[in-house]
Amino acid sequence: MDPASLRVVYEDLHRHPELSFQEHRTAGIAAEWLRENAYEVIEGLGGTGVAGVLRRGAGPTVWLRADMDALPVAEETGLPYASTVDGVSHACGHDMHVTWLMGAAAELAAAGDWHGTVVAVFQPAEELARGAQAMIDDGLPDRVPRPGIVLGQHVAPLPAGIIGLTPGPMWAASDSLRVTIYGRGGHGSRPETTVDPVVIAAATVLRLQTIVSREVSTTETAVLTVGAIQAGAKHNIIPDSATLLLNLRTYDPKVRARVLAAINRIVAAEAAAAGAPRDPAIVLEESAPTLTNDVPAAERTRPALESVAGPGRVLNPGPLPSSEDVQVLATATGAPITYWLLGGADPAPFAAATTVEQFVEVAGTIPSNHSPHYHPIPDPTIALGVQTLKAAAREWLD
Repeated sequence: MDPASLRVVYEDLHRHPELSFQEHRTAGIAAEWLRENAYEVIEGLGGTGVAGVLRRGAGPTVWLRADMDALPVAEETGLPYASTVDGVSHACGHDMHVTWLMGAAAELAAAGDWHGTVVAVFQPAEELARGAQAMIDDGLPDRVPRPGIVLGQHVAPLPAGIIGLTPGPMWAASDSLRVTIYGRGGHGSRPETTVDPVVIAAATVLRLQTIVSREVSTTETAVLTVGAIQAGAKHNIIPDSATLLLNLRTYDPKVRARVLAAINRIVAAEAAAAGAPRDPAIVLEESAPTLTNDVPAAERTRPALESVAGPGRVLNPGPLPSSEDVQVLATATGAPITYWLLGGADPAPFAAATTVEQFVEVAGTIPSNHSPHYHPIPDPTIALGVQTLKAAAREWLD
């Protein structure tokens, strides 16, 4: 596969980002590419998802997955191929993921020395943590051969070519909640005639901070963030309601359940203490499970990754608080999963780093995924990502 042609594809995808469940152009490009490489193509899965099937007789089935959606982030990279869509960009690197999978799909199609089935899954709406489930609900496991393994990779702010592979729990579960607190509005000069939801919201935010510090053991992990408080429109008007946007990250399902219960308890109690006229509404808007790499599968895949990255360049960064919904594909089909990070950053800032801890420390000083300044370097990231995905697939095919 000519890296130059893939770079043209990558830059085009980067210029034309599409938000979750709106990836029509991207999906069309992926579908046409698959057809040109002799894949059977199914479009419209879960809305905008695409699956390509390449059969080479009896043998294992490997699912290769890439997510397609962009973020509502205005790009500030200054790249000559920067986003042309106002307020939208590929700040998470999913354009790189699509490019990798297109390249690997083409190289696997061109190779004649393997047997089995490759299923290329181009997934929508990872950023909403709903795209994988949407494809499952739309019958993906029954419309393509079921996998013996699910494989995928994510571009990361590590030096280009460095791979992060963590057997076992890799990324945290993520739950995003919308909490609406109801009060009784009125004039700011007469607060005694109102039930002020802003004050209730403020008290709730402070009390929520005690969950991790006082209800989660030091041997457990949880991160609870109040990312937004929305209430009111004028200085002297007490509004009828206030909204909190919360995000929770956990690894252990028991810890997750306990913290969610505590959130519900505290929100309800603060509203009751203030005499709120009605109970708060708590809505779970986004949820992704813990991404847990199957340990034997990860160890089997590691040598294939090392064959591309080189000795000593496949590291174990341990569990990280990021989140992904790719686990849904594996869980729904009963297949093991192996998912890894592939560095796409300029190696220069990492020149003195020799340990995992040092790599992670340097990574914290440069633009990372979801930053308006984040972008991987196309060369050699594109070529390396194609080869790692292909090598991992070949390990699982006959």
